[in-house]
Amino acid sequence: MNAHAGKNAPVLRNIQGNAACALGAIAAGCRFYAGYPITPSSEIAEKMAAELPKVGGTFIQMEDEIGSMAATIGASLGGVKAMTATSGPGFSLKQENLGYAAITETPCVIVNVMRGGPSTGMPTRPAQGDIMQARWGTHGDHPVIVLAPHTVREIYEETIRAFNLAEALRVPVVVLFDEIIGHLVETVELAQPAPEELTERKWATGPREEYLPYAAEEDMIPAMARPGDGYRAHTTGLTHDERGFPTQDPQKVTAFMDRLLGKLERHHDLIERNELVDTDDADVLILAIGTPARAAKSAIRELRAEGVKAGLFRPVTLWPFPAEAFRAVATGKKAVIVPEMNMGQLVLEAEQLAPEGVAIRGLNRYDGEAITPAMIVKAVKENVA
Repeated sequence: MNAHAGKNAPVLRNIQGNAACALGAIAAGCRFYAGYPITPSSEIAEKMAAELPKVGGTFIQMEDEIGSMAATIGASLGGVKAMTATSGPGFSLKQENLGYAAITETPCVIVNVMRGGPSTGMPTRPAQGDIMQARWGTHGDHPVIVLAPHTVREIYEETIRAFNLAEALRVPVVVLFDEIIGHLVETVELAQPAPEELTERKWATGPREEYLPYAAEEDMIPAMARPGDGYRAHTTGLTHDERGFPTQDPQKVTAFMDRLLGKLERHHDLIERNELVDTDDADVLILAIGTPARAAKSAIRELRAEGVKAGLFRPVTLWPFPAEAFRAVATGKKAVIVPEMNMGQLVLEAEQLAPEGVAIRGLNRYDGEAITPAMIVKAVKENVA
């Protein structure tokens, strides 16, 4: 690194994906981590345990995954940017408290490094079986944002963005990637974000006696009561009114739920991010995230060298799914190929959203091995004619 470079200049590092996740969290301002060791995410906890004390943060190993999610929520309600990380079985255990974070609008980040399942499954092997769970894992209608990085550098950047989105929108944000990406080591540039690139939550101001903890203006985001500032707030997992107290009044419940989920649509432009590769003239579109998306990029280069026009649509923001952007790119294509390391989850979105006349083909691998470029090349060629 140039000795005269600015303090926010990128630093070239040889680093693992899980370690980059931890560094991204700290760069974003995370100062509390609660977790429980679980393969293949344990390196995140190890890195946070080593690095958080250096910046005045707190690391705690909890008794289980349920307590880890609860402690993360508690720390956030206490005014601190907070995160937890896990894998399949642990992600399942976090779901009830994830719903509590959603209904209380508590900013927090949950990292899920996916492995084979169900149950204990294959702890050391990659999979993508949690795509739907990441969106619908907890009960009831609820808001959640899910980001799906596919490189080490993107893990770092999207972890930072996860905190920004969580703080700005008062919503739990899941960072979702598979074991291969988590354990991949790449040489990357990691830039320390400038203070103005980091988002802080909206704190309550004005007369204390007029404060309503769940009242929102046009942006649909209520201001939070900072502990110690004297603003009265009631926090409950029950459906509540603007005061924070439980209600079953149909009008109030409807207004609350409309705002709770509507705030994501209201800030759609802030949330959505996707990558397009050679889609303009493509005859066949590949829809993929994570390791299959990496394989797809190699497959596209090979296919185009042979004169076959293929392109990639990669949702970086997986949920809310970028429906309009996908429809626009899929229009006019002969087929959409969906390679995923499960028995068919992301393909369901493609089937629901694809324009009429566009064939949808799933390409699935669920034996604990990665989808290869050759598998995608074969699937594309079978759907070009």
